[in-house]
Amino acid sequence: MPLVTSKEMFKKAYKGGYAIGAFNVNNMEIIQGIVEAGKEENAPLILQVSAGARKYAQPVYLKKLVEAAVEYSGLPIVLHLDHGDSFEICKACVDDGFTSVMIDGSKYPFEENIALTKKVVDYAHSKGVVVEAELGRLSGIEDAVSVSERDAAFTDPDEAVEFVERTGVDSLAIAIGTSHGAYKFKGEPRLDFERLEKISSMLPNFPLVLHGASSVPQEFVEICNKYGGQIPGAKGVPEDMLRKAAEMGVCKINIDTDLRLAMTASIRKYLAENPSHFDPRQYLGPGREAIKQMVIHKMRDVLGCSGKAPESISSL
Repeated sequence: MPLVTSKEMFKKAYKGGYAIGAFNVNNMEIIQGIVEAGKEENAPLILQVSAGARKYAQPVYLKKLVEAAVEYSGLPIVLHLDHGDSFEICKACVDDGFTSVMIDGSKYPFEENIALTKKVVDYAHSKGVVVEAELGRLSGIEDAVSVSERDAAFTDPDEAVEFVERTGVDSLAIAIGTSHGAYKFKGEPRLDFERLEKISSMLPNFPLVLHGASSVPQEFVEICNKYGGQIPGAKGVPEDMLRKAAEMGVCKINIDTDLRLAMTASIRKYLAENPSHFDPRQYLGPGREAIKQMVIHKMRDVLGCSGKAPESISSL
């Protein structure tokens, strides 16, 4: 099966009240862990490539690894550009075979964001590629994305409707209280479900996206810190909140930090317990398995997308 777009995936997810996991990929072991989980859970996947990943691994390596994952797994897999910051990078990814691109014009004024997004949509749609955009701004840091909390703005429902109508975008990332990175909340975690409900009601059957949706499991934070890490106070989005969002029109939930924590905790622990080992396969293997188990947990207990691949395959 070739790479697919997210269009039919999202239709089924919206109707079924679940979300597709969008997992950031940076190297072979991360891709293998995610795909092994998807295969075991029989779930569709979105593998997304950020600016940091493109810089670290080079797009051609990641694309070939994802193509290998499709061939190996037989799963419906979307290759998605995460946080494209210009028309040029989106065009390059479309031309290179990506099946989905995100144009992030959220840093621009509303009209400029619309103009940029519309330009990307027109080009991508002409090539059969779907487009995600962002309206509203998330606080926190992820790769090249950095927005201070005081500048963060939640998505305005009326603007969301106008934005979708004028751009023709296929999905929309909204800001309702999540943030990038491992330090999402200083106090009690809160998401603006009233705002989400209003946006969903005003854009019926339209797929929404949550960025910055890692939960930062404390057991992995503790393992990292126990074996030499220094990440005190990290706090993520409670998983029950993500499950609720998936039942309210959020069809794509982005997860990156949790994968990093799982892999790093595993590697730190392995190296501390096996100081004489120096073969990368010895510690990357457990790291890959940690990724797999994290993704399985997300699919089963948070996203609700386990067992959804067969239906997706038949209609794509």
